[in-house]
Amino acid sequence: MQTSVTQPDPAQNEFQRQMNGLLYSLLKWAQLSEFWTKVDKGAGWYLYAVGETVPIAPATPAQVEKFIVEMDALLRQDHRESYCGIVYADCLDKPSFIKIYDPNHLGVSCGSSKNAILPGWIMSLAPPTELHLKYALPANRQRWWQGLFSQK
Repeated sequence: MQTSVTQPDPAQNEFQRQMNGLLYSLLKWAQLSEFWTKVDKGAGWYLYAVGETVPIAPATPAQVEKFIVEMDALLRQDHRESYCGIVYADCLDKPSFIKIYDPNHLGVSCGSSKNAILPGWIMSLAPPTELHLKYALPANRQRWWQGLFSQK
C-alpha cells in the first residue's frame, strides 16, 4: 500500500509559511514586556501594517525600537484586559516572525470561525507578501501607522 506524504507547497514563500505556521502566544502582559527585550532590533525586520503598502526594505533599528514602544503602548491602551493574548511569535526567545492582532478587530478569538481574522501588524525577517483585508482599514489605524515614522 502506498501512502503519500504532503510536501511543502513550492509556491508558498517563507513569509507565507511563517504566517500559516505554528506560533506561540504571549498570554501575559509581563511576558510581552520581557519578549520585547528579546527582539533583535537590528536583525532586519520588515514592519507590515496589514492593509497598508507592503514594505520593500527592512526597517532601521531605530524604527523597530519606535514601533515596539508605540505598539506596546497602543496594545495596553486598547486591549484593556488582564491578559495580553494577541501577540504571537514563532519563537519566544529569538523570534523571526511576530503577528500582532488589532485589539479593536479581534473577531472570534478561539479560531473556530470559518473566516480567519488577519493580524493588524506583522514583524517578519522574511520579506512580506500582500495580505488582503476583507474590510476597510479604520482611519484611526491608518493615521497611527502613517504618523509612526513621519518626520515631525
